[in-house]
Amino acid sequence: MAVTADQEKAVLDKVPTGLLIGGEWRASSSGATFDVEDPATGRTLLTLADGSPEDGMAALDAAVAAQASWARTAPRERGEILRRAFDLVTARADEFALLMTLEMGKPLAEARGEVTYGAEFLRWFSEEAVRATGRYSMAPDGKSRLLVSKKPVGPCLLITPWNFPLAMATRKVAPAIAAGCTMVLKPANLTPLTSSLFATVLQEAGLPAGVLNIVNTTTAGDVTGPLIDDPRLRKLSFTGSTPVGRTLLAAASKNVLRTSMELGGNAPFLVFEDADLDAAVQGAMLAKLRNMGEACTAANRFIVHESVADRFASALAERMQGMTTARGTEDESKLGPLIDRKSRDKVHELVTAAVGDGATTVTGGAPVTGDGYFYEATVLTNVPRSARIMQEEIFGPVAPIITFSTEDEAVELANDTEYGLVAYVFTRDLNRGLRLGERLDTGMMGLNAGVVSNAAAPFGGVKQSGLGREGGAEGIEEYLYTQYVGIADPYAS
Repeated sequence: MAVTADQEKAVLDKVPTGLLIGGEWRASSSGATFDVEDPATGRTLLTLADGSPEDGMAALDAAVAAQASWARTAPRERGEILRRAFDLVTARADEFALLMTLEMGKPLAEARGEVTYGAEFLRWFSEEAVRATGRYSMAPDGKSRLLVSKKPVGPCLLITPWNFPLAMATRKVAPAIAAGCTMVLKPANLTPLTSSLFATVLQEAGLPAGVLNIVNTTTAGDVTGPLIDDPRLRKLSFTGSTPVGRTLLAAASKNVLRTSMELGGNAPFLVFEDADLDAAVQGAMLAKLRNMGEACTAANRFIVHESVADRFASALAERMQGMTTARGTEDESKLGPLIDRKSRDKVHELVTAAVGDGATTVTGGAPVTGDGYFYEATVLTNVPRSARIMQEEIFGPVAPIITFSTEDEAVELANDTEYGLVAYVFTRDLNRGLRLGERLDTGMMGLNAGVVSNAAAPFGGVKQSGLGREGGAEGIEEYLYTQYVGIADPYAS
């Protein structure tokens, strides 16, 4: 059943429109505001406070003030707060899903999936909070004792993207809470509403004032720049584009900040001659069209063995043609809008350039007329290796296909990129699958699977795709540092 206007208003009414600083929701110090738009209609959803540099500094002040007492909080207590938050988010799944659909555009079914995925970080790190252990041992020469412990790094700046409004927040906030760190969260100004609603859940779950502070702003550099320059900040975690990540890394070097960078991707999707083509096509639909292709993990380059390329392209195009574009709240919606006009224009520019270079459009290939920023699900074949669409992150529902003849050629094509986030491999040969795991320059690989994201697994890439890992046992380590204390021999006279 399609969502009603009253249901939309009910969830929007629950979203705070101010900045969260020191436990209080307040207006911007400058009085400035900005509108959050529904990308399916262009209509304004809510008007939020537009944070200033002064607001950013006030948020950091609050985080610094809360750090010492929060770090002393028992790990079990921190874990219980996260567990309560998991229960609350799960209980309010329909609200979070609808809110994400309104501000980001994804169909409700996908939004519900993100609630499940995003909430899992709260549960996972509620369990990891009590497992940040150290060790006590005798030195090899027997003359001293070695005490090694893990301590929270301190106040963190967390910068999240617009494409997964809940999961990107929980993936950073949950391990910071578990580790005993305070935070300033700067959500993307295109989709800030979910983070604000999530913050109210954390308050309800018992998170003390000042541990999480939220500054929404349309002038990100002006607000975050002074925080990164401030020696009291000890950690920067960013998810977004590689060019912005490089700029932030350069700024972070001044104070040698601990950094986590989850940056761009150019994921290869390899289909070998022995692959189960039905499974490969299903995997391709998941890897390509999740979030309308607006994901760093989205399959960007389809590298298909020449013997099965025509059958794969035909089957994929047939599935793509069934992807109905509509506002995510509508029953028939299988493919929502792209986030804004600029993003849709870039996707079409890449498609047009590829066709101009000789690619063939099997299906799609154009913006959808009418309201919103919709783009047709598209399959391209005969794509030249040199085409821009093979080099740049598409961030849209477009599948360009090139062919290969040998495994070595497939590996060479897959690794021919500055990025290294994730790869997808479809083959019935387990030895080949394991071999490709060793040969592909990526931080993650899906073997006969079109989705790899899991709260229990370390998410991250190599090369220009970033630094550090989020999720898994590794996720909390990004918010801890190791301290060693050398103890004199207790038997010495």
